[in-house]
Amino acid sequence: MKHFPSKQTILDWVRDNPTQTNKRDIARAFGIKGQARIELKRLLRELYSEGHLSKDRKTYRDKESLSPVEMLHITAKDRDGDLIAEPLNWKGDSPAPKVLFIAKKGDPALAIGDRILCRIEKSGDDPAFQARLIRRIGQAAEKIVGIYQRGDFGGRILPVDKKSDREYQVDPNNRNGARDGELVEAEQFGGRAKGLYRAKIIARLGDPSAAKSVSLIAIHQHGIPDQFPENVLAEAAEAKPVALGKREDLRHLPLFTIDPPDARDRDDAICAMPDDDPANKGGHIVWVAIADVAHYVRPGTALDIEAKKRGNSSYFPDRVVPMLPDNLSGDLCSLHGGVERPCMALRIVLDRNGQKLSHRFTRGLMRSPAALSYLQAQQAIDGAPDDVSAPILETGLKPLWAAYGSAKKANQKRQPLHLDLPERQIILSDAGEVTSVSFRDRFDAHKLVEEFMVLANVCAAETLETKKSDLLYRVHEPPNPEKLTALHEVVQSVGMVLAKGQRLTTAQLNQLLDGAAGSEYAEMINMTVLRSLTQAYYSPKNMGHFGLNLKRYAHFTSPIRRYSDLIVHRALIAAHGWGSDGLSAAEIENLEKTAEHISQTERRSMLAERDTTDRYLSAFLAEKIGADFAGVVSGVARFGIFVKLDETGADGLIPVSRLGREYFNFNEDNRTLTGEHSKRVLRSGLRAKVRLSEADPLTGGLMFELLEIDGKPLPSGAKGKGKRTAPRGKARSKIKRSRMVKKAKRS
Repeated sequence: MKHFPSKQTILDWVRDNPTQTNKRDIARAFGIKGQARIELKRLLRELYSEGHLSKDRKTYRDKESLSPVEMLHITAKDRDGDLIAEPLNWKGDSPAPKVLFIAKKGDPALAIGDRILCRIEKSGDDPAFQARLIRRIGQAAEKIVGIYQRGDFGGRILPVDKKSDREYQVDPNNRNGARDGELVEAEQFGGRAKGLYRAKIIARLGDPSAAKSVSLIAIHQHGIPDQFPENVLAEAAEAKPVALGKREDLRHLPLFTIDPPDARDRDDAICAMPDDDPANKGGHIVWVAIADVAHYVRPGTALDIEAKKRGNSSYFPDRVVPMLPDNLSGDLCSLHGGVERPCMALRIVLDRNGQKLSHRFTRGLMRSPAALSYLQAQQAIDGAPDDVSAPILETGLKPLWAAYGSAKKANQKRQPLHLDLPERQIILSDAGEVTSVSFRDRFDAHKLVEEFMVLANVCAAETLETKKSDLLYRVHEPPNPEKLTALHEVVQSVGMVLAKGQRLTTAQLNQLLDGAAGSEYAEMINMTVLRSLTQAYYSPKNMGHFGLNLKRYAHFTSPIRRYSDLIVHRALIAAHGWGSDGLSAAEIENLEKTAEHISQTERRSMLAERDTTDRYLSAFLAEKIGADFAGVVSGVARFGIFVKLDETGADGLIPVSRLGREYFNFNEDNRTLTGEHSKRVLRSGLRAKVRLSEADPLTGGLMFELLEIDGKPLPSGAKGKGKRTAPRGKARSKIKRSRMVKKAKRS
């Protein structure tokens, strides 16, 4: 060898020969033999330490290039619906290159978040690389949201999820510029490092103590998309108001909206009038008009793909993450007062007892005379109309309340569940801090709107069944035997009765709920009945709706915020031949998958909304450490009991280690803890007096000390025999998590 290669020469060769990157290949290429290999090894080590090369076991490669085989992470879809990926372990200084995934026949269906092993080829187009699948390594990685703590060799992430009992190791090149104490979003990858799972930070979320971080934590933790892609926003910006055309002109009807005072998306409008048909004396005609979202969001468009991906809007005390961009959800699709809007409308004929005699759907154009809040509507009916409600009091509100009077008779005969669980309301200051926690007022105006929306949903299901159309049902199956056993235990513990050994009906549960109304056990019985019910979901197969006591039910009334309703609208359009924007053959073929997906996105939003509420409540109570509260046992687990506070509805844990100086045995079947010596049984529904000992706004966790249960202090156990148990399982991890978060806040 006449001339030993320079660092630049070696680096250029590695870039030009990505398939020959181990030390032996490099030595052979330059004729390096014997002792000269030591010098080559030194140069390669320097190139690696200087950051010019990356090293994987015994191979070297240019860290700014891709190797012939790469692990990729699918991150997005392009305008044409093709998948775009990025290298999973990119070590370059420049942004990770985009890679277009080219699917071949027989490849599995891939989704954003999946990790794949691929062969990489250069492309003359943009993106500059293409990938072909070797195999899928794993599906979408679970998101980790936590506090980053910087260390000597990278750092760690302390998850803010109160259920988590893990820390994660972050290598220096995977911290994405995160600062010490910063809130971050990460995902797990690879194996363990130093006994900890490894994670890669993918987003920095800022100051964890900022008020805006409360809902942001839940949004990122549960993977709710909160930014619209540019092509989606571009499509929405092209939307225009709708002319009458072939639509039915409904602008003469007094269709008005009743919503919460801060509503931006107004899906539904209603009105009613006496039926002038002599054959239906005392009957009513009710009109329900719903925003015609299907006109703007057509199958296969970017708007449709994004709406389906989100599945539904998510609502938080400080923000809404909408299913559709704001110029649609808050403007063109929203039934605002005084403007013309396209709608899907329904005319229903009721008899004097509220029984439905007939109904028909139409595609129309409407103009609402007013947009009312529930309070405005109720006050107007109660004799105190304001400037907005007064003009429609005689022509709109009074006829609607008369129709509701008849509809209530049919409701009472049908016997839907009489659950009475007040909705919690968190009031925030302009700075985003909790100023008060209360329970929302519930008026007849709420019940009226709910009653007619349920009726409209039933009509949609009936019409589509009659026309033999495919659709998505809203399904709610009866309680399973295991949950019924637990319900019977609680009912018996308070001296009430629920018949056993027969098919459970809503009428039987209503007898129980009505019997408990007004008593000290009312909230406990309502809560226990709710826990005994199965979770509702979407399905193309009709399984009925137990809670509403209906044979068929489909969501039709909220297409601005639920994708399920948009599917039902499209089905109605196709069934009536109202246009080319109806349910497509491809959508019908995928209804099962769509139902499963939007059922999952609904649960995702519910969990995120609940977690956000927990964090706000914890922040609100953090200044009341040491205060005593009254509540009710809301749940029992092996590691302790949960108590829901009367005043705020906040849930907190009492670890089993703090339940007295005796062991407690857990019964899995009836969800109880029983003292080994005292035989005291702890179950859901018992009244409790507790003292707040810990409140962590970052995790939403509350920890209580038990002062009294069922009006009595806990016995200390048999003298000399019992002893305080150590924290078990999840209780220990919750305590550890709380301490770690406190440490993060101090650092």
